Amino acid sequence: MPTSPSAAPRISFEFFPPQGIDASFRLWDTVQALAPMRPEFVSVTYGAGGTTRKLTHEAVVAIQRNYGLNVAAHLTCVDATRAETLEIAQAYADAGITEIVALRGDAPKGAARFAPHADGFASSVDLVAALAAMGKFTIRVGAYPEAHPDAAYAGADIDHLKRKFDAGATSALTQFFFDPDIFFRFRDAADKAGIPAQKIIPGILPVQSWDGAKRFAARCGATVPVRLDEAFTRAARDGREGLYSLAQCTSLCQRLIAGGVQDLHFYTLNRPDLTRDVVRALGITPEVALEKVA
Repeated sequence: MPTSPSAAPRISFEFFPPQGIDASFRLWDTVQALAPMRPEFVSVTYGAGGTTRKLTHEAVVAIQRNYGLNVAAHLTCVDATRAETLEIAQAYADAGITEIVALRGDAPKGAARFAPHADGFASSVDLVAALAAMGKFTIRVGAYPEAHPDAAYAGADIDHLKRKFDAGATSALTQFFFDPDIFFRFRDAADKAGIPAQKIIPGILPVQSWDGAKRFAARCGATVPVRLDEAFTRAARDGREGLYSLAQCTSLCQRLIAGGVQDLHFYTLNRPDLTRDVVRALGITPEVALEKVA
């Protein structure tokens, strides 16, 4: 049932691990800026093909230790044996990390499609089941409101998501989208398949660069509405792309909240300002800026 449009949602943020000095400063500035917004959790990604595995672990542990945030570590099936993957999971558990975002992962660089390691997990369903058997984690998974590029048939994404929940997933974070009706249709289909609607958390991309957002959308199969493309083009021409990005993202979130959404997951791209402005526009006020935990 739709909630009051004034009801503030629970929020979470996604970061990616740094691969250089400048990127490190940007990550920590982003965490420092967004931590006072009291997120339910924050997540830290893997690079394509698991290329930032060590960096991800270091960032996850540092964010938890230094800022006291609930951190969910991304973990994929790419280019690792089952034993290696579960060893990584155990290392997170040993460090006090209790949440994992379990994903199949993208194909390694140079590969056209994902192919499981000969001794690895064949799919995210298998990974979720193994993590659930450990009994140490809250397990979040990915979901695709629009067809995943590898989906074999209409409805495959819902069927696959249901298998992940049956294997032990507790919630799903969706790929970003620009039209809330796309999310609502997906949520309704998931609900009919036996997946509780409130377990599907929409992923939100505050648009830092419209050209960059369109490239990202093309890679992941997200639809770019013509009217939105035209509006961003006009805004850029008039020198107000930033203002339009804020208005567009805030409006999207408000429509989701009015439709009953209680949680929003923001893809920050390690750039905090627009995400923070959107969250504040939704009625979430920051606590006093958090100092690092001693």
